[in-house]
Amino acid sequence: MTSRKSAKEESNKGIVRLKNTEKSSASSSFLEKCLGDISKASATKQIFLGASSGWITGYLSMKFGKVVAISVGGGIILLQIANEKGYINVNWGKVNKKIDKIVDKVEEKITGEGSSWMDKTERFLERKVDRAEDVIKGKAKKAKRWYSGLMGDSDCRLEEIHIFLLSFCAGVAIGIATS
Repeated sequence: MTSRKSAKEESNKGIVRLKNTEKSSASSSFLEKCLGDISKASATKQIFLGASSGWITGYLSMKFGKVVAISVGGGIILLQIANEKGYINVNWGKVNKKIDKIVDKVEEKITGEGSSWMDKTERFLERKVDRAEDVIKGKAKKAKRWYSGLMGDSDCRLEEIHIFLLSFCAGVAIGIATS
């Protein structure tokens, strides 16, 4: 057993020698001079080196994370603007389905169990409500054009009286329908 271990140590030393070239040996000797074997250093030096290396890692992670977040967020915003202006046509239904599948896979990996039917139903209804909202907005534009054509008013400003009359008519219709 010890002969296998010593053979392994010899091969590891050979690999370390292969890695150390002239350029890397200068940088590694600098690091070895500064840090040395940290486990043999005093407790204060260990704490200082651990805290400072942790702080540097956290700082660089924050900077890198901000760059990634800005890149991804900016890309999504540019995609949405291009979609709104008509430069591209994004099939958001397909995108949302793919996202839902990925969310289900990630959730299954993390929790160990898949999404419940309630979660899937909630996502389905949310997509349908968003689609219905888009349809209603489109119908509202058509109704506004129809109203302005009917009244002969090309300016078509919605005023409080219009909202009151519409609400009153809707209330009368609901009252008649439920009685």
